[in-house]
Amino acid sequence: MKESKYLKEDLRNIQRLMDFPYLKNFETKSLSKLLRLSKIREYESGECIIQEGDLDPWLYFLLKGKIQIIKDGVQIAEIDQPGEIFGEMRIISSVSRSASIYAMENTVCLAVDTTAKERLSSQEEIDKFLLLLYRVFAEFASIRLRLANEELVRTKKEILKLVQDRDFL
Repeated sequence: MKESKYLKEDLRNIQRLMDFPYLKNFETKSLSKLLRLSKIREYESGECIIQEGDLDPWLYFLLKGKIQIIKDGVQIAEIDQPGEIFGEMRIISSVSRSASIYAMENTVCLAVDTTAKERLSSQEEIDKFLLLLYRVFAEFASIRLRLANEELVRTKKEILKLVQDRDFL
């Protein structure tokens, strides 16, 4: 992994973040706070980004590349949309990482250090930043829950069809 220093909140960096569909609706001030807690991390294909069971404080936005999510040795998802968030479950629940995440190709992420609150200037700024994070989490959780529901329905229909076909024989 290659890692930058903490980012600066200059206008170019903020504009780059606003190019991502999931981040374009956030205020410039909110994005600048996000940048102050963030680093750019680059991973090579096959490299582990998150290890199941770890307790690290990082939250990730995919900037470029493709990742796979592995739980108990089973691939449960692939993410390749720039701006997608991952690693949020550890931040929300404060328990160890529930899955491992690997780069499937050369991948670039915005890594947000959720424990680097000292880089923010006041408790009010910290509270607003946390509110921003939870809003992002809620939006992504809603999207992913819908997808999981659709996959569950598809799977149940397939199982039902297999059972019906077997009973027919």
